[in-house]
Amino acid sequence: MNMSAAPRDASMISPSLEHALETARHVVVFTGAGVSAESGVPTFRSAGGLWEKYDPHQLATHEAFSHDPDLVWSWYSWRRNTIRGVEPNPGHYAIAEAEQLFPQFTLVTQNVDNLHQRAGSSRVHELHGNIERSRCLACGTYFMGDEAPPTDKAQSCSCGGFIRPDVVWFGESLPMEELQHAQNAATSCDLLFTIGTAATVYPAAMLPVMARRAGAYVVEINPEPSSIAHEVSECITGASGVVFPVIIERLKQLRTTA
Repeated sequence: MNMSAAPRDASMISPSLEHALETARHVVVFTGAGVSAESGVPTFRSAGGLWEKYDPHQLATHEAFSHDPDLVWSWYSWRRNTIRGVEPNPGHYAIAEAEQLFPQFTLVTQNVDNLHQRAGSSRVHELHGNIERSRCLACGTYFMGDEAPPTDKAQSCSCGGFIRPDVVWFGESLPMEELQHAQNAATSCDLLFTIGTAATVYPAAMLPVMARRAGAYVVEINPEPSSIAHEVSECITGASGVVFPVIIERLKQLRTTA
């Protein structure tokens, strides 16, 4: 495993990574909260994160919503408004550009903030849902963005059912179709980048491990090594908004000189 500083220029990208970039047909990018933290989105589990200030069992469970839907809805309205006040960062834009550079590309995210889509990524597999999306508990109707109730109080659908944020709460399973697609991509890709995730939430944290065991070259990009850093092919220490744009620029240079 190669532990290195964040590359300031292409010469600091390892030969092994260059080879993987040149030969990969199917690339997976797997992102976590660290990518969005660089845009100013509050994280949950890091020091000073949201769970130090709020009890997740009062705000992010089905039981909490059943007990006090107005409290839960108002908290998610606050989070939604906070996220709408930030912008995608260079890491988001580099990931969106990568989608256009490989024959097959899969983006899997644990983030719910919609920043990948705002940066231009068109095919995003969301393991934990999307805070801009809501759904009716009774009839299953989805509401996107401004279609969702704008108030700080929980609202009812036209069918009479409560509308909830379409995010995965504690005690809930990940969306099976999205998880299956992510696992299939991880076990069939040539190159996987795991970016901005501490790899502590399962089963999502197993995706880079599955990819490595299936023969893919796996690169971790994080300010600090994650809990699965020993399982990957190479670690690059640094912010995604610094590191990944350099990687994409180097890829384009390699193709120009090929």
